[in-house]
This record gives sequence, structure tokens and C-alpha cells, in this order.
Amino acid sequence: MSSIITEWSQQNKDDYGKRPLTALHSLHQGDKYSDENLAKLLEEYPRNKLGVYTMGQDHENWKTFVPGDAGDLSGEEIIEAVKKGRIWLNLRAVNDDIDDYTQLCEQMFQEVDSYTGCSTYKQDLGVLISSPNAQVFYHLDIPLVLLWQLRGTKKVWIYPNSSDFAPDENIEGIVLKETEEEFEYNPDFDRHALEIELEPGMFASWPQFAPHRIENHDMLNVSLSVEYVTMQAILQANMMYTNGVLRRRFGSTPLRENSSLVSLWVKAAFARALKLTRSGQQYQNKFRSHFKIDLSEKDCVRFYDKPQ
Repeated sequence: MSSIITEWSQQNKDDYGKRPLTALHSLHQGDKYSDENLAKLLEEYPRNKLGVYTMGQDHENWKTFVPGDAGDLSGEEIIEAVKKGRIWLNLRAVNDDIDDYTQLCEQMFQEVDSYTGCSTYKQDLGVLISSPNAQVFYHLDIPLVLLWQLRGTKKVWIYPNSSDFAPDENIEGIVLKETEEEFEYNPDFDRHALEIELEPGMFASWPQFAPHRIENHDMLNVSLSVEYVTMQAILQANMMYTNGVLRRRFGSTPLRENSSLVSLWVKAAFARALKLTRSGQQYQNKFRSHFKIDLSEKDCVRFYDKPQ
């Protein structure tokens, strides 16, 4: 089987996990992600797991990013709506349900582990299909992410993973499941961002907790979003969990940027103990559909209620 990663430099290996980077892949070649094959994938993928979203055009108003549903539309009709409307689809963990993607995920991570020298866990391969000019708002992910571009071009802004752009309290809230992944964005942040034009055949990586946002160019986009963790990423996430508990329960003001290696391990162990007792508030993101895909409506979206 031919290699998926076609270019990976020594600089990429040095930068991996520390700074944003791009490399090259071969997954965009062939017709696997043609309209016809995407429609077939949507027919095969469990409809009750399909993430369907729409969003506004204001880069700062992330609350307009709301869930909906595709009803009983065919895969072909859904692709038509994505091409005409303002839709963002997430086929999360497609490697759990579609054999081709199970095999693809295994090969991807064999190569990623080999090139980076790291061991990866909890591998989640998602297929993202999104409309021309659709956007993903300013947010951060707790797992590590690789974003592989297959069709179309998108612009990615990656911001420093420091408390100036991702305050500790925000990360703690996400880890503690008090809040979702989006939080306040200031357009002045863009002066400090690395801007990447992500084209088919490229993939991008960035440090854990680095905020980012994305805007499609004026064409349908297809990407693979791969979430995973390394041992270091697990330790960092658990440290933030403990810091969040210390801040909320005891009024402490811990700072992730000042944490030593010993502190990191101690806090990670403490977080594990806390999770076993199921202590702490749990944010419940109750799924409520705000719209349905409707090819006859503007942006192919018919709202049940209009987001603010």
C-alpha cells in the first residue's frame, strides 16, 4: 500500500506538538471524495450520528453555530444542499462504522506515529463536508488534531497557545465539561495568528490548546479531521482538570505555563482520582435541533427558531 504522507521534513518532526506545521499527503487523489461517493458515504453512515450545523457570517458571533438535522433526505440531496447552502457536516468517528475508514485510520496513524516518534491513542477520524464560505468559529480542542484537506481550499488561522489567547479558565471549563469549545474572539488576535491556505494534498497540525478558526473559500470543502491524544496530551488535559477544580473549589490561581514536570504528573493523578469519584459539575450539552435542511429555503436552512 502506498504511503499516505508524501512529505515530512526534519523541521516538521522538530516542530510537532510545539508549533503549527503543514505537510503533504496523497489522500486527495482519485475519486473517493467525489459528489457521488460522498453521497454514498452519507447513505452508509448512521444518520443518527450525523452532525449537521449552520452558522452566521459574523466572525465574532459564534452562538449562531447551531445544530440541525437532515431528516430523511438522501445522500445526494444532502450534498446538493451543502453545495448550495450554508451547511457544515461532521461524520464523527467514521472509522467506527465504515470499514474503509477503519483501515484508513490505522494506516494514517501507523505513519503519523512513525514520522513523529510519538505513540497516539483514542484515534477518532471524522469526515467534514462543508459549504462554500462556511466557517468554524474561534475555539480550541482538548485532544490533538490533524486536519487533512481533500477538496476545496480553506483559510486556517492558528493562534498562540498562551493564556493571552486561551485563558486558563476557559480551557478548564471545557475540560470540566462546564462549557463548549468556543469562547470570545477578538479580531485583534489575527495580528498574532499564523494564516494557512490549506489546499488539497496538505494537512496541518498545531499545539494542544492552540485556538484556531477556519473559513472556506467559495467552493465545497471536504476534509478529514483526526482527533487523538498522546501521553503528554493526556497529562496536560488532566492537569487542566485539576487546576479547574482547585480554582473553583479553593480559590487557587494555578497557571499552566508555570507547571513543572513533577506538578504535571501529580495533578494528572489527582484528576484521575477526582474523575473516579465523578465529582465536579458536568455541563450537559443537550442536543436540540434548531433547523432542518430544506433545499427550497435560503442557505438550504429552515429554522424552527432563529438563533441570536
